[in-house]
Amino acid sequence: MKPTNAPEFWRTLAEHDGADLHELVGDEFASRLPAPPDSVERRSFLKLMAASMAMAGMAGCTRQPPEQIVPYVRQPEEIIPGRPLYYATAMTLGGRAKGLLVESHEGRPTKVEGNPLHPASLGATDVFAQGAVLDLYDPDRMQTLTYLGDIRPWSAFLGAMRALATSAQGAKGAGLRFLTESICSPTLAAQMDELLAHFPSAVWHQWDSAADLNAAAGARLAFGSDTSIRYAVDRAAVVVCLDADLLSCGAGHLAYARQFATRRRPENAGIRLYAAECMPSSTGARADHRLPTRASQIEALARQLAADLGVAGIGRPEGLPQDTQAWLQAVRNDLNAHRGSSLVVAGEGQPPVVHALAHAMNGALGNAGQTVFYTDPIETHPADQMQSMRDLAGAMNAGQVQALIIIGGNPVYTAPADLKFADAMNKVAVRVHLSLHADETSALCHWQVPHAHFLESWSDARAFDGTASIVQPLIAPLYGGRSAHEVLAAFSDRPEATAYALVRQYWQKRHAGADFETFWRQSVHDGVIPDSAMAPRAVSVRAAAFAAAAQVPASGLDVAFRNDPTMYDGRFANNAWLQELPKPLTHLTWDNAVLVSPAMLSRLGGSATPAMTGGERGQIKAPVVEVTYRGRSIRGAMFPVAGHPDQAMTLHLGYGRTRVGHVGTDRGFNANAIRTSDAWSFGTGAAVALTGETFSLACTQYHQLMEGRDLIHVVDRQTMDDRRSTIDELPSMFPAVEYTGYKWGMAIDLNACTGCNACVISCQAENNIPVVGKAEVLRGREMHWLRVDTYHAGPVDNPDTYFQPVPCMHCENAPCEIVCPVGATVHSHEGLNDMVYNRCVGTRYCSNNCPYKVRRFNYFLYQDWDTPSLQLQRNPDVTVRSRGVMEKCTYCVQRINEAKIEAEKDDRPVRDGEIKTACQSVCPTEAIVFGDIGDPNSRVSKLKAESRDYALLHDLNTKPRTTYLATISDRHPDLDNNK
Repeated sequence: MKPTNAPEFWRTLAEHDGADLHELVGDEFASRLPAPPDSVERRSFLKLMAASMAMAGMAGCTRQPPEQIVPYVRQPEEIIPGRPLYYATAMTLGGRAKGLLVESHEGRPTKVEGNPLHPASLGATDVFAQGAVLDLYDPDRMQTLTYLGDIRPWSAFLGAMRALATSAQGAKGAGLRFLTESICSPTLAAQMDELLAHFPSAVWHQWDSAADLNAAAGARLAFGSDTSIRYAVDRAAVVVCLDADLLSCGAGHLAYARQFATRRRPENAGIRLYAAECMPSSTGARADHRLPTRASQIEALARQLAADLGVAGIGRPEGLPQDTQAWLQAVRNDLNAHRGSSLVVAGEGQPPVVHALAHAMNGALGNAGQTVFYTDPIETHPADQMQSMRDLAGAMNAGQVQALIIIGGNPVYTAPADLKFADAMNKVAVRVHLSLHADETSALCHWQVPHAHFLESWSDARAFDGTASIVQPLIAPLYGGRSAHEVLAAFSDRPEATAYALVRQYWQKRHAGADFETFWRQSVHDGVIPDSAMAPRAVSVRAAAFAAAAQVPASGLDVAFRNDPTMYDGRFANNAWLQELPKPLTHLTWDNAVLVSPAMLSRLGGSATPAMTGGERGQIKAPVVEVTYRGRSIRGAMFPVAGHPDQAMTLHLGYGRTRVGHVGTDRGFNANAIRTSDAWSFGTGAAVALTGETFSLACTQYHQLMEGRDLIHVVDRQTMDDRRSTIDELPSMFPAVEYTGYKWGMAIDLNACTGCNACVISCQAENNIPVVGKAEVLRGREMHWLRVDTYHAGPVDNPDTYFQPVPCMHCENAPCEIVCPVGATVHSHEGLNDMVYNRCVGTRYCSNNCPYKVRRFNYFLYQDWDTPSLQLQRNPDVTVRSRGVMEKCTYCVQRINEAKIEAEKDDRPVRDGEIKTACQSVCPTEAIVFGDIGDPNSRVSKLKAESRDYALLHDLNTKPRTTYLATISDRHPDLDNNK
């Protein structure tokens, strides 16, 4: 039963415009159609990439770890064959660490989970952490240490660096420059201190395109010193995001998403979220009131809001639109009503002054020390990285740099275009690069040193709140990689020091009076060093931060630069899982695009409804445009996005790579080519023109359309208790099944889901699901067992947006089971809809009869059976499927059986929460809950008993074991008709 006054939902612009999707989707048998001319054929793609498409290895260039061919004479005590072990470690991204637990099978890391003891993960992970295990086995990683292209041993590198250090010592290191990313490793920072003390004239530069440079600069502007910021979202009743994707980007986003979802539960006090943003984000989608705003107009909006809240010295801007004024008035009233329990957050795409304004507003509202906390900087030596890069480029051009040692990163690709970093770098006599791949920067360096993956090396790192973790390896370096610690040690008096020795020594000095061995073992085991978080300190905002005149909303065409949701700043470009993962909201795969509003595309002469070629369900024939900004141009496909502000473009970074590997090279366009140091996040005055060409974009938003049926339920917080559950018993021709044991089921809370897609890639990693390549996605043949659908309601220029994860429903009356001629899909005695792979003959009747479209047919041999190293990454507990079989979600039956076996050993039932499916285990908001629905006290049973619970396509009487909890809306009464 559809709720009263429920909005009408749509997934695509074509649906919203009333287009005939049957006509657009066209021929059911897409395989009869030729591949688009601008895509690579599947067979050619497989020839080119071999195992790279599943990212496991290539036969001719991979060294496996030594394997014993006879049984252990004395088996290691901690190893039980067939049973995985879990090790705590941490992954650093953007200068902040996330705590992880990594599953290892006989020394092979195969799966990443979140560390529940770590404050930055709380047991959850994001898509980048999930993809990390695939990067580990990437056959395109740099595999040998080379000098001018010739292979050299490590001893030769040490000798060369020692000679360089000796020659530089006379001049106290003058001409010696080090370039690193943001360093949150206390040990590595201490090494840099020792090195600079030995070479006082040497200079350390920092550049990390993944870091939030604007937030750091905003803190310096506001407080006059480097300061780190963390939020307590769970203490806030009102949150205002100024172009900030708080729930899915940046340091601490996993913790913030968990806090937000917890506060939004119906039994809790509730939290109202406002978002003013340019590119629609996951945070904006979860906002109760979203205001589409060009990036250049956010400062004026922030100044107006700050002035309304009583911040002194703020000039009121002129010319804000009427809808913006109404939005600001409601926000101001809500913030004033919740002083001390509210929060204003500025996004990484906004300039420092907007961050300073956000700090001033939090101070004026009394939020400091309540919902926002300030600490000493997480980095030991924070720096103005943009200025640091300008200084380095200037020094290289002036001939002042004799040797440049680059520790990680890819500055030739990521540096601002106006610095012409590659040209400047070519003027340096000795160039060294430590890198995972032979990338754009490596190509210009004399020494190319393979970087050890974080799963292969020892280190340490701090989280967003300062909590330190020991980074421990799970496998010996596959390709002889070296850590940053070892490369810096080459310039010290201990060139052979190992990373383990250096990290251990650092922490031993700080715990000399304690039982260090106990401390060390406990810290390594837990993945968290106790009592290492930064203590809050008092700060005050300087009035000089707002001395500039009030800004008038800019005119002209905006161009905004944002890290890509899956490629980030380009460092994950060779990860096939992330390439094929649909991006939140746009659902594009394998390419980036010039993202604009439908109205803007129409004015340019393109179609606001993307054209599709018949039969190729994921193929968008997008117009190619040329974007020009400050005399520089790029060409890319233009794609309309509902909710994107007019007169603005968003360009996602991370594509257009020229040297990274078979998977990521020559995909999309490089937005860095028009990104300058003084318009790092956005700029005004861009121009765009159609070229007359088209390009095929693979978009999964057009797949599995549900024919306008009622799929999303939304309830108002004030009236949700009056809502009757839609799950009622309907008469059935099938006999009821009696369950005497477990009854497995799942509940998915749509009110908590942020559409981050971590569940999708976690399922892929757990269940050995291959990627299929762009050409197959264009035919609607992606293999993911779980998808996250995006639904909209309302006008195209600012719709409400909702996310819905869709796995197999495991129906009681499963339509797939009755049509299978060979009994390959069957019902288990615990209610699971099982797949017997060796029975399947590929009729696909089950897929045709599934109303949820959650089955995936393995058309071709997507898995690589010949590459030995492929076996290193695969989960040995899950069958690796071949062509011609149907695949789907199994509720992670391997995890169910493992828990049942352990329970039987102890002669007890499986405890509630003991089994977590792969999708559930990574979810930062705990939107997915699995368990025994036969146990009325289980968490999943309690969720299913809520009034918000409903079944997808309930009227078909399939009786799905997976049900959903409706989204809760909490709108401000003054903006009830305007999101």
